[in-house]
Amino acid sequence: MKKKVIATMMAAMLTFSLCACGSSSSSSSSSEGDTGESAATEAAAESSDSGEVANKDKPLVWFNRQPSNSSTGELDMTALAYNEDTYYVGFDANQGAELQGTMVMDYIEANIDTIDRNGDGIIGYVLAIGDIGHNDSIARTRGVRSALGTGVETDGEIDSDPTGTNTDGSSSIVQDAEVTINGQTYIIRELASQEMKNSAGTTWDAATAGNAIGTWSSSFGEQIDIVVSNNDGMGMSMFNAWSNENGVPTFGYDANSDAVAAIAEGYGGTINQHADVQAYLTFRVIRNALDGVDIDTGIGTEDDAGNVLPDDTYVYNEEERSYYALNVAVTAENYTEFTDSTKINDSVANQLDESAHATKSVWLDIYNASDNFLGSTYQPLLQSYDDLLNLDVEYIGGDGQTESNITNRLGNPSQYDAFAINMVKTDNAASYTSILEQ
Repeated sequence: MKKKVIATMMAAMLTFSLCACGSSSSSSSSSEGDTGESAATEAAAESSDSGEVANKDKPLVWFNRQPSNSSTGELDMTALAYNEDTYYVGFDANQGAELQGTMVMDYIEANIDTIDRNGDGIIGYVLAIGDIGHNDSIARTRGVRSALGTGVETDGEIDSDPTGTNTDGSSSIVQDAEVTINGQTYIIRELASQEMKNSAGTTWDAATAGNAIGTWSSSFGEQIDIVVSNNDGMGMSMFNAWSNENGVPTFGYDANSDAVAAIAEGYGGTINQHADVQAYLTFRVIRNALDGVDIDTGIGTEDDAGNVLPDDTYVYNEEERSYYALNVAVTAENYTEFTDSTKINDSVANQLDESAHATKSVWLDIYNASDNFLGSTYQPLLQSYDDLLNLDVEYIGGDGQTESNITNRLGNPSQYDAFAINMVKTDNAASYTSILEQ
């Protein structure tokens, strides 16, 4: 509207000026000395006049992959504080990692009479690493090594690098640990570990994990007493390929339905990262930003429909602008409580009134359409909550390899009211925000 008024005024003053200024975004003609700031100010004014919100100012939620440096783990606060309505939703990786490691150690202690399959006094385990540059994967690797005593500190942190093969205990990345149980001392050794990355570059790859356990078992299978995995997708692949048939307990992470069901068949255990809470938070913070209400609404403070999360299911770190769901160990003692991984949380299952919370459109991507946890657990939960929160969501599935496979499908961000982004690599937040800046 502003451009139209300006053009009319200029036409009345001078027809030639109309030709010269018709494409200008300012009421005065541009010169080579003009800065981008004046153009941005004008664009913001136009957006305000028309009631539209600039893409760069729309609610943005990063989820599952926290913007960070994949080498150092340092958080990318530029991305996390991209605008006033930007947040991250994930889970407490360190708390969950500690739980997983403790779960494995507890199993060893409870089954010490039978765990050492070849009786060599060495409790050997193999470890499937999901993504060496992913903070959650790093935390889980460190958590297992810390609990079992096999971790080696580098610069104050337990080394999370893969060892390759370490059947002789000579690796400098890990160390042999000793544990005395019932008066007998055993060695705990990480026999092998590797990043489960396929030839196309996809990480957390279940098929690669299945191949790895085949290689390891054919080389030193009698030494493997425990299988540990950074997630259930890889864990179940190894369980089905080898460890189930050979009676070797396998421990994963995510509490996917198939893994929980497999506990009855000998799967050692898994970690429930409260995907129901994460999925709810992913859309709840967007809903609150779109409604212009306090961000805690329906989270720590009851909303107008009665939704509120229990205090023991999440934490919020204001400095990191991040919501973290808490974790629960799932073992043979309690697995029947977790058989449906797609069940929404009863505390936040109430439908919002559309007259007070009008339907809005959201663009959401999942970095890998084939990812077991995101595809079989997280997305079904998202699809339940989007209806409850009156959000019309376009779901985009990536190939797990390249950011462009996803970003190329965000061609018209102006048609959406908000964005929920799951990156392929944690370093690549700018690949998305640069699109919103256009």
